[in-house]
Amino acid sequence: MSQQTDTEAHYRRHVLPYYRAFGSRFGYAALLGRTRHFGWYEPHHAPWEFAAAMRRMELVAVRRLGLAPGASVLDAGCGVGDTARTVARAGRAYVTGIDGIQPDLVIARQRSARAGGPGARTRFLRADYHALPFADGSFDGAYTMESFVHSPDPARGLAEFFRVLRPGGRLVMFEYSSTPEAELSPRARSALRRMCALSGMPGMLAMTHGELERLLTRTGFLVEPAYDATAKVLPMLRAFWQLGLLPYSVACGLGRGDRLVNAMSGVEMYRHQEAWRYTICAATRP
Repeated sequence: MSQQTDTEAHYRRHVLPYYRAFGSRFGYAALLGRTRHFGWYEPHHAPWEFAAAMRRMELVAVRRLGLAPGASVLDAGCGVGDTARTVARAGRAYVTGIDGIQPDLVIARQRSARAGGPGARTRFLRADYHALPFADGSFDGAYTMESFVHSPDPARGLAEFFRVLRPGGRLVMFEYSSTPEAELSPRARSALRRMCALSGMPGMLAMTHGELERLLTRTGFLVEPAYDATAKVLPMLRAFWQLGLLPYSVACGLGRGDRLVNAMSGVEMYRHQEAWRYTICAATRP
């Protein structure tokens, strides 16, 4: 079986079922307008204003990319395209979003059409970031927003990002890293494994703290020190913990805690904050 087929099989078996599950579809739609990433909080920000927090996180991506107006940017794992539209608007960039969930791509195109203006500088394609359908040096910048944790082959994905970036191109990755399992308590280790397995996130287990930076360097990127943004996302996670605690507790009492994957993730991530970090990694192709 080829590497590309391996990654496609992983996506079909593990990632798509998670996002297609009723709990995921309902939770993301009801709370986050179908966007799937954390928000950025300063002490004065209201924790329940999720949309504003997510737009702030997307603006951090624009600043970290630091590209000139008119730049061509790849959004690897674009979902419904909210981040792509923010990058297109605030960065005055042309953004190509790729994803493997066709209904999300349909929504992304619809929302961009309604947005006009910056929306006209976005396009959305079904593609796998382990085998990108673009020529070498196609983009000035690229980013992931909590999508690389789904990768079963991080080295292959990074090699593709390196290939499609022009010399001087910027890659910014907003991703989780995990604490080595040997350093965790049995309960924290079990929670981390369950969350990654049920959410189709092998990349999170593989990317212990510092591993993404090491992989980027090995790929050939010039890597900047990673920024630990965990404190910036904790207010949203605490809100998820508050929302999920009761239903998750009831489900656990019935022996069905794993059926509520998002509630489980919110509660267990908040309980076991020692098991993970939220990091921003920036790198440049020489």
